[in-house]
Amino acid sequence: MWREISITTRAATDFLEVTGELAADLQKSGVKTGMGTVFVPHTTAGIMLNENADPDVLYDLKQALDKIFPHSLNVAHSEGNSAAHLKAALVGSSVTLPVEDGRLKLGTWQGVYFCEFDGPRRRKLWVRWEGK
Repeated sequence: MWREISITTRAATDFLEVTGELAADLQKSGVKTGMGTVFVPHTTAGIMLNENADPDVLYDLKQALDKIFPHSLNVAHSEGNSAAHLKAALVGSSVTLPVEDGRLKLGTWQGVYFCEFDGPRRRKLWVRWEGK
C-alpha cells in the first residue's frame, strides 16, 4: 500500500531533507528487510540522494542547476516554469531505498532530499515499503 507524506516547501528552489520522515514512516510500516520506493507525483519537483553533512553541496547544486536551466531560457512552454520542469526531469521523480534491520541502509553521508523547483508549495511524497 502506498503511504503519503506531506511536504511544505519554503522557496522557489528548496532542498528539504526528508530522511527522518522516511525513517519514521518505515518504523510504522513494520518492514525489517526489503526495499522502499519514494515517488514524487509532481512535474516541477523531484527526489534525490545526496550528501547531508555539508550544506555547501546543496548550495552548489542549486547554482549549477540554475546555470544549466536559467529562468531566462528561451522555451515554448509559456507558464513561466519551464526551468522547474527541466530541473525536475534531470533530478528524477523516484528513489529506491534498501532496508535492513528495520532501518534505512544509506551511505555514511547520504540523505534523501525533496527537491522543489517551483515553490513555495504544499507537496506530496508517495512511499511504499516492501519486504518482511
